[in-house]
Amino acid sequence: MENYEKLLEQAYEKVKPIESKGDRFEVPPVQGMIEGNKTIITNFKQICDYLRRDCTHLLKFLQRELASPGTIENERLVLIKRVPSSKINEKIQAYLKEFVICKECKKPDTELTKQGEFMFVHCLACGAKHSVRAKIQ
Repeated sequence: MENYEKLLEQAYEKVKPIESKGDRFEVPPVQGMIEGNKTIITNFKQICDYLRRDCTHLLKFLQRELASPGTIENERLVLIKRVPSSKINEKIQAYLKEFVICKECKKPDTELTKQGEFMFVHCLACGAKHSVRAKIQ
């Protein structure tokens, strides 16, 4: 048994430790500009594609959270309010927690499904299904 323990210690010494390079799921930060009293997010479509969510769903969430009307024009989001990008990034993180990340396995491999009046986040990785508290049509 001692021989086994020595061999195991030697194996651990030879194996390189795995270096964590952060989370595999990192949402691209908001890129945009402020023109007068409008905030334009130029990479809005890219963010929606990365999250695998419909742009209108994320738009409605941001409109409600930021209390600002907005439209999607040529793959850009135009908000009729001056909003700093840090605030928009915070709201996108809140959207992630509610509508993208699985509450069981913490993975982003999910889809939104609607059953009757209720919306659910269905995890494609672990199969879990949980309801969404916020109601966005």
